[in-house]
Amino acid sequence: MPQLGTLTYLAILLIGGLLCGRLVKLIKLPNVTGYLLAGLVLGPHVLKVIPADTVAAFDLISEMALAFIAFTIGLSFKRSYFKQVGKTPIVIAILEALCAVFFVQGALVLAGCAAPFAIVLGSIAAATAPAATIMVIKQYRAKGPVTDTLLAVVAIDDAVALVAFGLSVAVAGMLNPTAESAQASLVWQIAKPLVEILIALALGSAVGFLMTIPMRFFKKRGNRLIILCGAVFATSGIATLLGASELLACMMCGAILCNISPESDMMAELADDITPPIFLLFFATSGAGLDIGILPSIGVIGVVYVLVRVAGKMFGAWLGGKVCGAPSEVRKWLGPTLIPQAGVAIGLTIVAQSVVPQYAPEIRAVVLCGTLIYELVGPAVTKFCLSRAGEITATK
Repeated sequence: MPQLGTLTYLAILLIGGLLCGRLVKLIKLPNVTGYLLAGLVLGPHVLKVIPADTVAAFDLISEMALAFIAFTIGLSFKRSYFKQVGKTPIVIAILEALCAVFFVQGALVLAGCAAPFAIVLGSIAAATAPAATIMVIKQYRAKGPVTDTLLAVVAIDDAVALVAFGLSVAVAGMLNPTAESAQASLVWQIAKPLVEILIALALGSAVGFLMTIPMRFFKKRGNRLIILCGAVFATSGIATLLGASELLACMMCGAILCNISPESDMMAELADDITPPIFLLFFATSGAGLDIGILPSIGVIGVVYVLVRVAGKMFGAWLGGKVCGAPSEVRKWLGPTLIPQAGVAIGLTIVAQSVVPQYAPEIRAVVLCGTLIYELVGPAVTKFCLSRAGEITATK
């Protein structure tokens, strides 16, 4: 097939995603599953309509989508909300992430894996991707205690995952010293993820406050839309430049704005108006990047990772809900909604290359296979759980 222009490929993904989104509704699956399948079928690993080099060039779409998703999550973090739910989301986020890590690490060691390999791969299990979950919540307008807790947990999970990974990498570095890890002190390896989190929170707070200044002078929706895009893009871009978490920074930006500006609801409406095509392209390009050909390569280790991570997430969410006295629906149905895993986990595999370079190809293969399975199965599981919890009253 002749090489087409980038805009033509984007048009193909938009139309293909829209049609597949409608088709999967016939079997009562979320739109996001259709978007992923459209990208998978049209991508370089199935029909090859979209070339691999073009898919690689779509990274900007992913950055934009994740920035808006994180900002939207932050807009729901009003002080009144946290007064209502208390410490429950924080406790659940910590326990579900750590249980996933310890469960996978323990299972890998029992399976005969080397300790440094098990520690690093297991630490990646903490990461949860919020994008697919948020899309399902938005599509079905889910409301209730499970949904409210889920929104907070997937946001806090990013911070917990970074800390857990940093600590695990420090331990693995001592057991498996390399040239790079030998140059970094143990204290710095432990402190680095905490510093990155603090930088992200400080940056997001600063931009959230600064957003309110032009909002005083520009009242029209078009101008507010420009302010919104500028603030979200700046937060994500500067966070990347500083080596901090873009998701945490954008989330904090939204959280600050919704607590200091009465006009944050209007900004949320603007975000909802412009993000549908961005989100569709994000999931379609994510699907195009999934290579189903690597599934046979994961072996026993991959099966252990995929299954035990889910078990750890479910047990940790149940335990956190039990400790905090959360409603029975939260304890029962929250865990399975935490299945999706994508960008953050894949990014952590790159860091793992410097800690356990001899295991890096295997770690990346397992995480990529997990991403493929989790992203295709996760949205349907999330919809099922929210429906059973009684928080989706009608399909859409």
